[in-house]
Amino acid sequence: MKKFLTARWQDLIMINYEIDPLLLGTRVPPGVDLDLEGGKCFVSLVAFMFLDTRVLGIPIPFHTNFEEVNLRFYVKREVASESRRGVCFIKEIVPRWAIATVARVLYGEPYESRKMENRRNGTHVEYSWGGEGGTDRVAVDRSHSLGVPTDGSHESFIIEHYWGYTDRGHGRVDEYRVDHPKWELFSVEKPMIAVDFQANYGSDFAFLAGAEPYSILLAKGSEVAVYKGKNINL
Repeated sequence: MKKFLTARWQDLIMINYEIDPLLLGTRVPPGVDLDLEGGKCFVSLVAFMFLDTRVLGIPIPFHTNFEEVNLRFYVKREVASESRRGVCFIKEIVPRWAIATVARVLYGEPYESRKMENRRNGTHVEYSWGGEGGTDRVAVDRSHSLGVPTDGSHESFIIEHYWGYTDRGHGRVDEYRVDHPKWELFSVEKPMIAVDFQANYGSDFAFLAGAEPYSILLAKGSEVAVYKGKNINL
């Protein structure tokens, strides 16, 4: 399988909400099922840095380092030899118009382009983006290292999904693999979530603005490789 994209994902804030799985019913692509943790269904708001981004090994000028924020949920696909645990995206936001356009038009990914900023240092991680109702922002203070999460833990469930699925419509669903090592996590303090979920993600997710997160994680990140996708419904 050929590497399509390589990068370093760094300083990932992952804000996780338990939701009614019925909210995702029509969003689950054909051929995959929701992946539940102990019967619980989660969506995650994830904000992070894309660094040293290369497509087919080539850095694209002015498009190598940028922020991304996405809202995602968890799925799995059973194949003969394994259970492939993956994610689907409700929306992905980046500051680069060209990246958003190519991803949306050529690959069917739900990307949008917005003005974005980040503030990161040894103790603080913060991301902001320009939403329709103003500026949205998430931030945490970094505390001590928690190490790599143990297998079977909630934290492991959130960070260890290594496949992506995109519903291209007309019965086509693309599957792609994402490789990265297990991520080191940090405890967080003073979390701040100021997000207009309705403006960003529609009325189905407006209630998240007043919801208490089930968990908030901060992952160090790592080098990642995204492999070329294929249609699983041929």
